[in-house]
Amino acid sequence: MFTGIIESVGKVKSMQPTGGDIRLTIESDDLDFSDVKLGDSIASNGICLTVVDLGSNHYSVDVSRETIARTALETLKAGHTVNLEKAMLPTTRFGGHIVAGHVDGVGVVSKLQQDARSIYIEIEIPQELAHYTATKGSITVDGISLTTNLVRDNIVSLNIIPHTAQVTNIAKHWLVGNKVNIEVDIVARYLERLLNKSQTGGMNTPSPQSQITEAFLADNGFMK
Repeated sequence: MFTGIIESVGKVKSMQPTGGDIRLTIESDDLDFSDVKLGDSIASNGICLTVVDLGSNHYSVDVSRETIARTALETLKAGHTVNLEKAMLPTTRFGGHIVAGHVDGVGVVSKLQQDARSIYIEIEIPQELAHYTATKGSITVDGISLTTNLVRDNIVSLNIIPHTAQVTNIAKHWLVGNKVNIEVDIVARYLERLLNKSQTGGMNTPSPQSQITEAFLADNGFMK
């Protein structure tokens, strides 16, 4: 589990095809590797990946074909920068929102311009993910926990403050047309499942009808 608060910007050292998969090696002189061990998870551009090899300033992960197909990882090349976050601890300050590191889809940067000291960005996300987003809600883009300014159909607009631009790969790597990893708010996914009255159980038997309705959520302050 992660929070979407980036700890370091790393650099792709190599991407080595291995039996149809990819062995990805990322290096960083800023990330603290002292408490990282084999088998730990590191979110790399928002993708939860397992460390299979470890050095003093780098780590390697094996990326499956499923992950390659569902993310923008195949657009990376040696030298590209990536956002890094180690898995959170129980004592970690929860500065972002709940991030699983399970990418839901790939978005495309459709607009990018300076807005005073901020960077204004619009991202076109897959249509099937649009209903999980909300104005002033949370979304994870390349592992970064961000607040949406506005959602119009499947276009999400964001303002990136100077600090966020400096400590992530946004200023250096994001351009119009770039693909980015999108993870929607996990709470929205669970709410949808609770509201769905036709889910079936694990043994192909109907689940009990949920008592949580849109009216219930509105009455208890979850919806406006």
